[in-house]
Amino acid sequence: MTTNQDYPLRSVPFTQVKVQDPFWSPRLETNRRVTLPACFRKCEETGRISNFAIAGGLEEGRFEGIYFNDSDVGKVIEGAAYCLALERDPKLEEYVDGVITRIIAAMEPDGYLYTARTLRRPDKMPPGGDDRWVEESVSHETYNVGHIYEAAVAWYQATGKRNLLDAMLRNADLIVKTFCAEGRQDPPGHQEIEMGLAKLFRVTGDKRYLEEARFLLEQRGRRGYRGKDGKGDLYGEYAQDHLPVLEQKEAVGHAVRATYMYCGMADVAALSGDAAYVGAIETIWRNVVEKKLYITGGIGARRSGEAFGGDYELPNLSAYCETCAAIANAMWNHRMFLMNGEGAHMDIVEAIIYNAFLSGVALDGEHFFYPNPLGSWQGRERSEWFDCSCCPTNIVRFLPSMPGYAYASRGESLYINLFLGGKARVEMERGTVDVAVESEYPWKGGLRFVLSPEKAGEFAVRVRIPGWARHEPLPGGLYSYMDKEERKPSLRVNGVPCEVQLEQGYAVIRRAWQKGDAIELNLSMHPRRVLCDARVAANRGRVALMRGPVVYCVEGHDARGGHALSLVLPDAKTLREEFRGDLFGGVPVIYADCQDVSATLTGRLIERKDFFAIPYYAWGHRGKAPMTVWLARTIEAAWAVPARTLAARSSISTSDNRKPPEALWDQFAPSSSDDPEIPSLHWWPRKDAVEWVQYDFPQAETVSKTSVYWFDDGPHGGVRAPVSWRVLYREGEEWKPVKNLDPYGVEKDREHCVSFEPVKTQAMRLEIQAGKEHSVGLYEWSVENGVSGQPGTRGKKGCNG
Repeated sequence: MTTNQDYPLRSVPFTQVKVQDPFWSPRLETNRRVTLPACFRKCEETGRISNFAIAGGLEEGRFEGIYFNDSDVGKVIEGAAYCLALERDPKLEEYVDGVITRIIAAMEPDGYLYTARTLRRPDKMPPGGDDRWVEESVSHETYNVGHIYEAAVAWYQATGKRNLLDAMLRNADLIVKTFCAEGRQDPPGHQEIEMGLAKLFRVTGDKRYLEEARFLLEQRGRRGYRGKDGKGDLYGEYAQDHLPVLEQKEAVGHAVRATYMYCGMADVAALSGDAAYVGAIETIWRNVVEKKLYITGGIGARRSGEAFGGDYELPNLSAYCETCAAIANAMWNHRMFLMNGEGAHMDIVEAIIYNAFLSGVALDGEHFFYPNPLGSWQGRERSEWFDCSCCPTNIVRFLPSMPGYAYASRGESLYINLFLGGKARVEMERGTVDVAVESEYPWKGGLRFVLSPEKAGEFAVRVRIPGWARHEPLPGGLYSYMDKEERKPSLRVNGVPCEVQLEQGYAVIRRAWQKGDAIELNLSMHPRRVLCDARVAANRGRVALMRGPVVYCVEGHDARGGHALSLVLPDAKTLREEFRGDLFGGVPVIYADCQDVSATLTGRLIERKDFFAIPYYAWGHRGKAPMTVWLARTIEAAWAVPARTLAARSSISTSDNRKPPEALWDQFAPSSSDDPEIPSLHWWPRKDAVEWVQYDFPQAETVSKTSVYWFDDGPHGGVRAPVSWRVLYREGEEWKPVKNLDPYGVEKDREHCVSFEPVKTQAMRLEIQAGKEHSVGLYEWSVENGVSGQPGTRGKKGCNG
């Protein structure tokens, strides 16, 4: 049994979209042949799958991993189901059936499924110990099963097998009996189960599952029952439990939790017809696109809590932009589109899939980014796996489902949303319409759509005209093109020019269609500069580069001198493009002349350089190198290459062999002791210890002054300014304290300068005493020998400032 009421627009299932596209086809095939097997292999190697077998008595062993690892297996099964729906693979199907057998065996008699508690071990007791559902924010019991609900529905739809579905219905029945007006009234710690319950309702028609999804949503922000203490909200803003969902107007807290919740709210609204839910998430959506959205489509400004920041808080080098958050943002915006037909939502989906999402997986399909910052001091490389591997397992299910975002229908309208080359069969009220697409998007803007309706007749074709082609890089007004030139899209039907009549971001063509009618859309693609709202402090005086929907970045590999953040791109410099077949499977790159800024002991050195920019999604493929999306427009905005001070010319060693490449002598003054944009050295998680950091000079020097700036990420982090510290110098084999003339300051948010009686030495050391419950850390440590002291640098006041 299935339900009829759902979103006003109907998405064309990905199973009815055959992608034959030079950009996406290789990625979809890599996902099927490489990423999917790699994820299953890692789930085997890390105990994620054997946890189920051991819990079910099929194998011997003990629980391994993190408490929410059960969810990863569900996501990979979902991805496998999507791949099987597109291409039969008996060997894969047999393997997944074996995994499902282990999941079912792990279920307790009443349907409870949570291997960490079934296999609880004294040295790794799950949150809540023996008690189910306690500390659910950490245990993730409902989050885990929510993902397995989605896997069960996908498996049933792909294979017709009910084995996992019937098992998960037993679990869902337990959830319905447990979380209710007469039972537990605390909300899930990590939203996800709401979407899973909506899918169970769709496939079964059992209204209890839809009502349960609504019930769980409506427990958030209540001031009633709250576990054992009965006090206030349980999780606060972090898990969107600070206000009832219908009263929330701003995106706050953990970005994945939030956007999963907004997806669940959209599903409940669509399936129940509740307009209040629609209004609530539309208000939150405006807050995101107007104040909290990265140019890449990424969300989540803060590493702490993997969270949204405040309005206009969009740092670049410390941007979190988790891959899972990008996926959740795409899922949410697609649901919003299905609700109201606004092309702006699909503009964001497009930005995400070509930028924030695609950065998360390497071209080889088996290396991943968890966060996706928009700049990096030293560069990064993707990892094969993570202890918390929610992102790789999310990628493997999202990618094969993504073609299902390309088309939709409503009444007598056919929507073309994403420009994927290939074919699609669209079911409309008047019958089926086949669409064949010729596309070299996103590199070329010439698109051709050939329609073959089952029955000739009149209907509307709505072709999305991307915001970037309408002088709007992204919806919401947060970003704008620097140039005022607007090259308007052109449209032809059967070779005859057609006026572009826009409705909700779509060119609407109403006519009598017959087999073989062709629409040609031409979108002008060329490099363009993008500016950001001045209220975003991190981007003042900076410019980003886009070409079509693709955001570009500069890596040190592609700039003479190996720099990126020190480059200045003046407004008057011309942007040139060239297709490079030798890079990343073939991409257009953007060339420009620029300036490179270096600090010296007396000022700044400006050199003429050139660079080329690559698509942002491709960064990190060629080894570590500095990277930036936002380039300085002026000398003052650049992060100058550090001067060759005495500290910069020294070798560094620390008490636990940590080696900060440039953090201590990069000469970048933090705005506070918790400035995430500035590199730092810290000893977390070591506590209550005496730490040291040491400079070994190239030769003996006479030194008489030093300065430090403490790193302190309280109250949420574990690093604090020290209890005490002192400066030592090496004489022979002995370390001696200097005779300081100034006190050793430990206050945070300021630079501390200490003068001392001159000493001649070849090495100096800071000895730092951490507090009993905290670690210690540093942003800067300068030393002065009277010749090559610390130069004045960007934002730096100095000891006398």
